[in-house]
Amino acid sequence: MSELLLHVEPATADARPNAVARRTRKAKREHLEGSWPSFASFLRQRQLPLRRRQLTTLQVNVGKLCNQTCRHCHVEAGPRRTEMMTQATAERVVELMHVAGSDHLDLVDLTGGAPELNPVFRFLVRSARARDLRIMDRCNLTVLFEPGQEDTAKFLGDHGVEIVASLPCYTSENVDAQRGEGVFDKSIRALRLLNDLGYGRKESGLVLDLVYNPVGPFLPPSQSELESDYRERLLQDFGIVFSSLFTITNMPIKRFLFDLKHAGKLDEYMTLLVDSFNDPTVENVMCRSLLSIGWEGTIYDCDFNQMLELPVSRREKTIWDIQSLETFGSGSISVGDHCFGCTAGAGSSCGGQLD
Repeated sequence: MSELLLHVEPATADARPNAVARRTRKAKREHLEGSWPSFASFLRQRQLPLRRRQLTTLQVNVGKLCNQTCRHCHVEAGPRRTEMMTQATAERVVELMHVAGSDHLDLVDLTGGAPELNPVFRFLVRSARARDLRIMDRCNLTVLFEPGQEDTAKFLGDHGVEIVASLPCYTSENVDAQRGEGVFDKSIRALRLLNDLGYGRKESGLVLDLVYNPVGPFLPPSQSELESDYRERLLQDFGIVFSSLFTITNMPIKRFLFDLKHAGKLDEYMTLLVDSFNDPTVENVMCRSLLSIGWEGTIYDCDFNQMLELPVSRREKTIWDIQSLETFGSGSISVGDHCFGCTAGAGSSCGGQLD
């Protein structure tokens, strides 16, 4: 039986025992177990060491509030979520961006939820730009039409923020099935708005990348071939252009894990991931050069580990425990069986395929 370590300790010093009990029950519900070999044993058998190298990407989850409730969402974000990064936590993140030892940091990747809904979002954007860092916004597109977000698209363009936008298909049927009725039409409106601001056009320098997630329990197709299809259909049908397309494998956690179990497809999907394990992808998995910061300031090796509360394998576990981001410039990485999703087929990361 494979093992998945789960973090059930309080994320902050003032967590109460009843909160710990809730996390323990939650961890049991989300435990990945089956007849497949463990991911850790796969790495050992193939003599593939997985260790950190220089940190280049700081991914910051500013909270779980979102204007959508997508079926595949590994964050389980939605309109009723109240977890939100505070100004004090955001200021500590900014401090760490500026201290000595963060010289190799290149990219600040802001995610959620819909990160734009948190007031600290713009503070983080301005602060990262002052440090001359690249900034990436994981945007669901429809948030641009929410009350109070009327100038968000222009704000992003004015600060040169790179946009990574989820668009699981170029047809309304598939998008609405995964993300909710009417989402496709709003997404197209948002993409046209961004194109009008220069996003996705080479001459502007404003990056607009799209993200494809499979609708069901299968691996993404070839990223380059699918990108060609997207370009042709979006330009032909809607006059839309974009920079690149990322294909990302659905991870067997949270809502997607629930769907797999409900449909009796978990063993089948995990067998697919294990049988599709691709050794060269281990060299490029994102956790080797990325650090994930939770909305409350807890540190994780990646965004997926964060959602499982799978802790880093060292004593320092929050942004207040470290003096420099360079603390995580080396060392071991916590893994679980969901990691098979990153190493299957062409590989998967927040920046698309790996191999």
